[in-house]
Amino acid sequence: MSDMSTQNFNALRVASAQDLGGNASAPAVDTSMDPIGIVLEIAGAGSQIAIDLQRLTDCAGSDDPSIAQAGQVGSQVKIKVGRGWLLATVRNQKQDSTTPGGILATTDFLGEGDEERLTGRLHGFHRGVTRYPIPGALVYPATTSDLRQIYASDGRNIIQIGTVHPTNDIRAGLYVDAMLGKHFALLGSTGTGKSTSAALILHRICETAPEGHIIMVDPHGEYASAFRNTGLIFDVSNLQMPYWLMNFEEHCEMILTSSGNNRMEDADILAKCLLMARMKGRLSDSMGKVTVDTPVPYLLSDLSTILNNEMGKLDKATTSAPYMRIKSKLDELKGDPRYQFMFSGMLVGDTLAEFIAKIFRMPARGKPISIIDVSGVPSEVTATVVAVLSRLVFDFAVWAREERTRPILLVCEEAHRYVPNEKNSDGSSVGKILSRIAKEGRKYGVSLGLITQRPSDLAEGVLSQCGTIIAMRLNNERDQAFVKAAMPEGARGFLDSIPALRNRECIICGEGVSVPIRAVFDDLEEFKRPASEDPSFVDLWNKTGGEEDMVDRTVQRWRAHGR
Repeated sequence: MSDMSTQNFNALRVASAQDLGGNASAPAVDTSMDPIGIVLEIAGAGSQIAIDLQRLTDCAGSDDPSIAQAGQVGSQVKIKVGRGWLLATVRNQKQDSTTPGGILATTDFLGEGDEERLTGRLHGFHRGVTRYPIPGALVYPATTSDLRQIYASDGRNIIQIGTVHPTNDIRAGLYVDAMLGKHFALLGSTGTGKSTSAALILHRICETAPEGHIIMVDPHGEYASAFRNTGLIFDVSNLQMPYWLMNFEEHCEMILTSSGNNRMEDADILAKCLLMARMKGRLSDSMGKVTVDTPVPYLLSDLSTILNNEMGKLDKATTSAPYMRIKSKLDELKGDPRYQFMFSGMLVGDTLAEFIAKIFRMPARGKPISIIDVSGVPSEVTATVVAVLSRLVFDFAVWAREERTRPILLVCEEAHRYVPNEKNSDGSSVGKILSRIAKEGRKYGVSLGLITQRPSDLAEGVLSQCGTIIAMRLNNERDQAFVKAAMPEGARGFLDSIPALRNRECIICGEGVSVPIRAVFDDLEEFKRPASEDPSFVDLWNKTGGEEDMVDRTVQRWRAHGR
């Protein structure tokens, strides 16, 4: 510290002694009323303060958990400004080598509130800073009563998800409209309780809005058990997604197998033949104009016939090889039982409205969530299936603008698989549509929820569009840096504690909360949890019996592709 700072720090001890009636060694009745530090420097978003180590030791014995952690990294302190209080979060600490028993700390401002005349406590808290303190202002510990004012609901619709750290009784809530209106992301390493926390948030939303419209893409089949009573579960056995819903780009991903110049030739041929097949459909006569992307039914047999006819023409621009490639792939899709959820032998009819009503839960009838289990979908077309579902959500919202709006929440588990960063990007249609929903979805009432364990593998532009970020423990340094870059400046003090979070603990910042908070998620009832618990190797490896039957049953399911 400078000489001036040392004088101010000594003045702090004098002030503290005067608050104790002139006896610096006398025990304090209420440690929250005694200063623990002094402001040294002020910046736009925070300040540097000096803290007395002895005062921190005194506070550590307090019955109030907020006072007991005063001055520690991630804790809140309050600074006297005129007749009010300025709240700040401690970002870091270091020992002051020039002053014995002195600690230097950096803080980030949260907001401000008024001071009660009689008790000196904080009330009427609001975010933002209108009046800054000056160097020499005293710093006090924030009490649980103060935190209750900070985290009190302002009257908006809220879902309670846990308890604010370090208190025992202050409930942590998320503003539903603000969180969904500007998208949200749930981030956390494997084993931190991410899936259970996602299920908790979705259960709370379903309880608040039982007539909602939520679609969750579940790549591992974890969430079916969690929402069996409150939603509908769709997998390859009952999804029945019509192949003609795909647009041209999605048809190319599903049907074309070539690359380079050959792929361009194949795409031109497919576009011409697909348009002719769509125009042969019964619906095309009643429509003004049909394009290659128009979601009208067509017959695969018509597409095959058109391909044969075009291949037989003498004036075609290429050899027969592109036609044969497309036709052989079509025959494979029709004959492979893995693709029956799309290319089944059912009669082709106009089921678009019926499919949308079923998947989007319109009406919800008390089951507002659809779990789309894509674990049984062949891996090479999983991204295309997710792309079709995501595009249907967006296109429906765009064309329903003139109707009474029905907002839809689309939740993607393992989101880095579908919207990867530029390094891992393959230019697939699912990445494009999810990126578009992230950028434009809120204009049309489409909300996006991203759940991932590898935020650094996620497209940076998509994460930056998420107005609320719920960060659980992240073990990877690259992931931590990526999340910090996406978070607002005022949350940096909380973010530094991300590697130290316990299981089921998180940092929440953004639109869904009034100020950044560190919270512990509630326990979720057993029947509402996803099937994502780690097996106990020791317990299971100490039991035996029935292995032969288990292997036979597994092989049968394997060969029948889950049926």
